[in-house]
Amino acid sequence: MKLTLVYVLLSPTFGMHQYTANLASHAMTLGHTVHVVTTALAPRDRYATGVHLHMPVAHVTTGFAREGASPEGMVRVWRQMMALRPDVVHFTGVHLWNPLLLALLRIRGVATVHTLHDLDPHPDVRHGVLIRLWNRLVIYSAGQLLVHAERYRQRLARQRSAAQVHIWPLTHTFLSATAEAELMTTSPRRTWEPWVLFFGRVERYKGIDVLMRAAQQQSGILPSVVVAGRSRDALFTPPGVIHLNHHIDDQLGWELFCRCRAVVLPYIGATQSALPAAAYAFGKPVIVSDSGALAESVTPGRTGWVTPAGDPTALATTLAEVRRCTPATLAALGDAGRTWRQAARLAEQQQLGDMYAAAVGG
Repeated sequence: MKLTLVYVLLSPTFGMHQYTANLASHAMTLGHTVHVVTTALAPRDRYATGVHLHMPVAHVTTGFAREGASPEGMVRVWRQMMALRPDVVHFTGVHLWNPLLLALLRIRGVATVHTLHDLDPHPDVRHGVLIRLWNRLVIYSAGQLLVHAERYRQRLARQRSAAQVHIWPLTHTFLSATAEAELMTTSPRRTWEPWVLFFGRVERYKGIDVLMRAAQQQSGILPSVVVAGRSRDALFTPPGVIHLNHHIDDQLGWELFCRCRAVVLPYIGATQSALPAAAYAFGKPVIVSDSGALAESVTPGRTGWVTPAGDPTALATTLAEVRRCTPATLAALGDAGRTWRQAARLAEQQQLGDMYAAAVGG
């Protein structure tokens, strides 16, 4: 069954566009016609050729701000969606308008899917109470729900039919469509320099303070940690830590992943991340905390390490273990991760098709 799919992502959040572009590519591979209704600030290069982008608004937030009060903008989005005559509308990111748009689509008889990324808002996020209410409205309104962690599937299954809740792990990377295609068809040249990589926007909930305290316990290693991503606040960096406090483009990101010893996610308030899959794509092992569902993507001793969230001493011990590993050991861990990701991507494409078929059938 070939469908017309419309993805809706009304914020410019970079990671959400990476996520949406990944789903859109899978859907095109399955033969569906794919549209994305989004903001004019969307990163176009993330999307593969053949994905049709429509930009009826120019949003700069997730709608939990002044622009979310604009009825004119929501009307433009609604008209754009209806003009595309969708079989399924899939909301892939947070926006204040989503629950109302879901209700209107339900009245029209259009099948809907909504991804829920954070059932528990990050501890330092603004509008946390409003987001919890928003989550409840989405859970009630969407025809099908998609999550990327087993623990969240179990929670949702207590509120919705198990057949309406779908799950698979996150598998996308941080790359553009062109660079992603190159990565899928080549084997990056790996080296094993003595530092681990923290990649992405620097936020407190990601455990950056824990990582810095753990790095302080590393002696004689220069560098021991590379932090690659912007920080809004001044970051204390002990000896051995390098902070690249700027936008990391695809070329530099590719180089950093190829050179690091492992990728570290010391998060203290996260629910999930696609970075383990990105590390595996480059054949690198990962160190994650047991925050949220991060550990669901890691097999300790096979694809990486799991440490207690908020424990710098335990993290320092793991960093020392990673430093002692031979390149052959690290390569074996990275190879196992790459095998995991390849299998997960194949399963993701199949499950995506099954979910849309269930949405239309329902």
